[in-house]
Amino acid sequence: MGAIRKVLVIGSGLMGHGIAEVFALSGYRTILEDVSVEALTKAKISIEKSLERMVNSGKMDKIKRDQTISLISFSQDLAGASKDVDLIIEAVPEVMEMKKEVFKVVAKEAKPDCIIASNTSNMSITELSGIVPEPSRFLGIHFFNPPVVMKLVEVIRGESTSDEIFEQILNLVKEIGKTPIRVNKDKPGFVVNRISAPEGLFFSIVLDKGIAKPEEVDAFAKSQGLPMGPYELMDYVGIDTVVHSMDYYAEHLSAEFARHEVLKGKMERKELGLKTGKGFYPWKDGRASIPQATPTDKVQLMDILAIDVNEAMRIIEEGIASPDDIEIGVKLGLNRPFGPISVAQGLSNSEVKSKLEAIVEMVGCDYFKPTESLIAGRMKEVISSGPSQPQKEKAEAQATADAGTPPPAPAAPSPQQGGSPVEVRKEGPVAYIELNNGRLNLINASVLDGLDQAISSLSKDKDVRVVVVRGKNGVFSAGAELSQFFSGNIDFMETDRRGQRIFKSLTEMPQVTMAEISGYCFGGGFELALACDIRISSDSAEMGLPEVTRGLVPGWGGTQRLPKLIGTSRAAFLILTGERIKGMQAMTFGIVWEITTPDKLQDRVKELAAKISVDVAPTSVKMAKGLIYKGTETAMSIGLDMEAISMGVLFGTEDIKEGVVAFMQKRKPEFKGK
Repeated sequence: MGAIRKVLVIGSGLMGHGIAEVFALSGYRTILEDVSVEALTKAKISIEKSLERMVNSGKMDKIKRDQTISLISFSQDLAGASKDVDLIIEAVPEVMEMKKEVFKVVAKEAKPDCIIASNTSNMSITELSGIVPEPSRFLGIHFFNPPVVMKLVEVIRGESTSDEIFEQILNLVKEIGKTPIRVNKDKPGFVVNRISAPEGLFFSIVLDKGIAKPEEVDAFAKSQGLPMGPYELMDYVGIDTVVHSMDYYAEHLSAEFARHEVLKGKMERKELGLKTGKGFYPWKDGRASIPQATPTDKVQLMDILAIDVNEAMRIIEEGIASPDDIEIGVKLGLNRPFGPISVAQGLSNSEVKSKLEAIVEMVGCDYFKPTESLIAGRMKEVISSGPSQPQKEKAEAQATADAGTPPPAPAAPSPQQGGSPVEVRKEGPVAYIELNNGRLNLINASVLDGLDQAISSLSKDKDVRVVVVRGKNGVFSAGAELSQFFSGNIDFMETDRRGQRIFKSLTEMPQVTMAEISGYCFGGGFELALACDIRISSDSAEMGLPEVTRGLVPGWGGTQRLPKLIGTSRAAFLILTGERIKGMQAMTFGIVWEITTPDKLQDRVKELAAKISVDVAPTSVKMAKGLIYKGTETAMSIGLDMEAISMGVLFGTEDIKEGVVAFMQKRKPEFKGK
């Protein structure tokens, strides 16, 4: 395989010039080709404005901007531009014959080892590859709009695409800073558009049947936290674009997709939405004027979730993509907090099946019938058929935005993708529980599982005297991953209770537990630190409980532990305002025992943990922890009785004898925990 050094992008529209900018930003020499001088001029201006915005926002300097601009050249000569490049990406309008004409020219001029690709969003890669002499070197590379901003790229294998080329492009996509997903079979809509296609069909039929008005449905969608309702979104992307896609699916996926009479009528009347100034709504200055309406009760969020799960099941059954890639694709490609796999994990097979049957009865469309796997009760089995480590870009980006400033630079390289979200490492009598869940170490169900297993295992390990909880990448934890799907109030409450139980088990461990606080320590991450016996922090670490600013309350012990630790007044201020504090103030408040600089934090914690592991008797630690934490829940008289009983128990241990003898002999004790 030849190295890719020079890239040709054909078509300078929104997608084309964005793709060219992405490659140039990553240091690739890039040619942007178009038949229109006007289009190329407009593209050049758009690229320069985009780069200037990055400079103004501090994301790049002027030297990088100028280097990026110098790497892009512009051409109207398709044949000439195709001759000496390593990768060609076609990004012309979604018209099959137009694309084929482009590839006829490319096929004659491209060098034999050139990789040729289409940026099509749903058309057959296999059919397009029939135009070129080496279909093994042809595949789909589908960026999402706008390419500079959107992280997702679908890499689509045609029937003849070689494994080597497929893997090379997957790696290339990572090199240019994007997140690829594998589309293993060339099927209409690939993954992301295939998931959203049935949603479009559902809302088209809702419209045709007069089940609800567009503004009522859109009002409902916005009441669920979506930025746009389905009909406003159709206006935004163009009703003609929606109709063309539906027609394509009707021809290649299911005839049911032809059911969009209202949409076709609007297209015939040139009521296309934003681009014509009128669609479902009037548009002015890029905004829709939507009539006030009461949210409809005819459509439910569960309708869309069930439809999405059903389509995800089809994609898996057909071998198009893995559950993990479907989840990543929907989250990143559609800007959603969770994908259909998370939804399926939070629902029962019967819930999804019965909802789909109700939808079929409501709209009279067989396409929404449950898949064979759902009918057979195999949903959980099917969604577990591939790896389940969805990436966290969306949640991390939101958490970073919430935090306001970037965390301190990491002290170690980023974790490998696919690694365990919680890692356990032992160094003699000291064990380390390390959160390794992306750069912000957000706490989700997988992290809770890992913490539960780690705490349970180490609690039984008599060789371990001290347990240190820390986060990798210079961040303790920015809190809970709020993008997780919960099927309802009870599910959300039980997840909260599970976190409480796991965090409480830290206080019940027979070992001394320490929190090594660096970078962000917010929400659930802060509550995890509060559950440890001792906290050591860097001076630049930021701590806080922002839950009230999200419409929540601290739910993993924060409202109980913090007031007991620092008093009601200070705790109330932190909890009720969501304010953040740094290391020095946290030490002043009594939250942390000691602060140090970020570069010395790990060494100081290691030093202190090693000292504690040899200085204190395990039997005494176990008794003392029980007295400390249980004592805060009881009357002093009862606590004093517990203290006296503990003294009696300890008097018969080997550790007390060793402690006294060592003191008399002026040597360090060698405690055995007996």
